[in-house]
Amino acid sequence: MLRLLRLPLHWQILAALILGALSGVVLGESVLAVSFMGDLFLKGLRMVIVPLIVTSIVCGVSGLGASGNMGRLGGKTLLYYTFSSLLAIVTGLVLVNLIQPGVGADLGLEHEPENLAGSIEQFGSSPWQALVRLILDMVPTNPIAAMANGNILQVIVFALLFGIFLPRVPDGLRQPLESIFQGGFEVMMRITHFVLAFAPLGIFALVARTVANTGLEVFAGLGLYVLTVFLGLFVHGVVTLPVVLFLVGRLRPKRHAQAMSPALLTAFSTSSSSATLPVTMNSLERRAGVSNRVTSFVAPLGATVNMDGTALYECVVAVFIAQAYGFELTFVQQFLIVVTALLASIGAAGIPMAGLVMISVILTAVGLPLEGVGLVLAVDRVLDMCRTTINVWSDSCGAALVAHFEGESLESSR
Repeated sequence: MLRLLRLPLHWQILAALILGALSGVVLGESVLAVSFMGDLFLKGLRMVIVPLIVTSIVCGVSGLGASGNMGRLGGKTLLYYTFSSLLAIVTGLVLVNLIQPGVGADLGLEHEPENLAGSIEQFGSSPWQALVRLILDMVPTNPIAAMANGNILQVIVFALLFGIFLPRVPDGLRQPLESIFQGGFEVMMRITHFVLAFAPLGIFALVARTVANTGLEVFAGLGLYVLTVFLGLFVHGVVTLPVVLFLVGRLRPKRHAQAMSPALLTAFSTSSSSATLPVTMNSLERRAGVSNRVTSFVAPLGATVNMDGTALYECVVAVFIAQAYGFELTFVQQFLIVVTALLASIGAAGIPMAGLVMISVILTAVGLPLEGVGLVLAVDRVLDMCRTTINVWSDSCGAALVAHFEGESLESSR
């Protein structure tokens, strides 16, 4: 046991993943007695998210504002997010048309979730409504309420504005505020490290509960669909993004992946890019060599608006459901899926199952029945874990590329 505790954190997390899966299969529902450890770990991560985001963004952006680099950094970040999401969506669209997992599928229909209609109304029923909702949701009516409610996008916008205008106040007022936020950031990083020390226990409980509840038979009848999503995520995560890292940034993908392994394993276990954010930031700074200046700007923004795995998944789901119902989508409808998936991936919250709600936006946009969502509910949890891993991997690649173009020397470039 002592030898296990001496292992690096990512190996402890991997061991917890394996032991959790085995416990879920062997012990079944009796393993749910320790599931509270997973909930406690998630609560600990969520506890640090808002104060960590606020302090890190204010410190990072105020420093950028003082040096005049914020516009350049923001432009590079948004360009990468748009480009990587489009690559993911096109990958999913090509594969689902080639494999055609829904053709001839006899899956039956499940009842639509009770709260899905309300969620659809909130997110909008068309790409334009989804875009308008996103723009409106970016600006908080009450920043304190946004922090209390965990509205990460609004928190980021407010922290960005605070960081932008902080360097513009007189020195006598600015310096005490900068000291408060810098001190707060250091405290939050130490609290984050404390919470992360319990990651193996929490992840063991989360994985054990998932396996105990769903079992391995959830793949029955959906094998080809699951394979298509897995293949798309694999191509984007193992081929596309590493090629971009190597060709564009002259970085070594294998070394960068090794540096980000704690964040990737945590993302797979929690199915939440927001909950993984503290681990992502810690891995980027302490293992990948990305500066706090870039990490504090790119990582929190990516956890909210850069959802490559979610975008790819939503695209595959829409076409799969169309195939299962016998609908043949036109080129215009498939192009609309691409646009809507891009908007939906930006608007999807970094929490488990958020992508499932955004699927309904795409189905409505191309005129497919919403009841089709029930076809994919059985395996969504498993796929959610995989697509969240790709979301976090893409965020880390973006941070590394931006840092490279900012002239930083990274571990993966050596």
